[in-house]
Amino acid sequence: MMPATEAAPGPESEPEPWPVTRFAALGDSVTLGMGDPMPQGGWRGWAALLAGSLAPPGQVELSNLALSGALIRDVAGDQLDRAVSLAPTHASVLVGMNDTLRGTFDLAAIAADLDRIVSTLERTGALVLTASLPDPGLLLRIPGSLRRPLARRAHAINGVLGRLAERYQVVHVDVAAQPAIYDKRMWGVDRLHPSERGHRLLARLFAARLAEIGMPPHAMPDPEPANPEPSAWAQAHWMATKGTGWIVRRSRDLVPRLLQLAAREWWHDRRGRDTGCELLALDPGESG
Repeated sequence: MMPATEAAPGPESEPEPWPVTRFAALGDSVTLGMGDPMPQGGWRGWAALLAGSLAPPGQVELSNLALSGALIRDVAGDQLDRAVSLAPTHASVLVGMNDTLRGTFDLAAIAADLDRIVSTLERTGALVLTASLPDPGLLLRIPGSLRRPLARRAHAINGVLGRLAERYQVVHVDVAAQPAIYDKRMWGVDRLHPSERGHRLLARLFAARLAEIGMPPHAMPDPEPANPEPSAWAQAHWMATKGTGWIVRRSRDLVPRLLQLAAREWWHDRRGRDTGCELLALDPGESG
């Protein structure tokens, strides 16, 4: 009988490779990264920061499809088509602030477009990430009489996003309910684009939400800025060359409508009637 021999130890099993993450980011200038400039030029932003935390280096493919000034209808068009063609594993939708700052506001059309965006992305198999909008009036620090109509618009969009998060398998972050989002350090000189610290906060909120639902990222984004803050001169130059023109364009379009809504709100207050979503329905330029 041959003596028993020990089996030679086999090679150690290698760890499972980390699956490649394909992240498509849809939205406007916030997702584009404005407010988070890189020393070598260009923008980074919360989407890039989150993408870098989702998987080890080299295992994430980020396609930032966002465009400055994009409205919800723009995302529902070319951006959505491009995202679908990429077959993403993750897709973020952060948009709507520009819609609140336009003279007209068609809530029915906005709701239909958002439903189309989310449902289409979900059908591709992507994990869809959405976020509510902060109060634009608080960010801009405008008088209460003008702020309230803007707040109602943001609240109306947030209501749509909340219902979509319940209807579909969406990872939703209620940014508007985060007190830190209104910290002035989180925003750039124009008060509409996050600073680097603000972009890092957005990335961390999404990462934390993913961890809450049992999908923790590879690493949490660092909360502390890595780049020096833009100098006072750089901020003044940006406002003079870019920000002032934007404010003038929006003022021509938005302020007359806000003044009309503020006057109607004052009149309804005088009559002792509820002014919530009722004013959205009363304005012929707005549908609720």
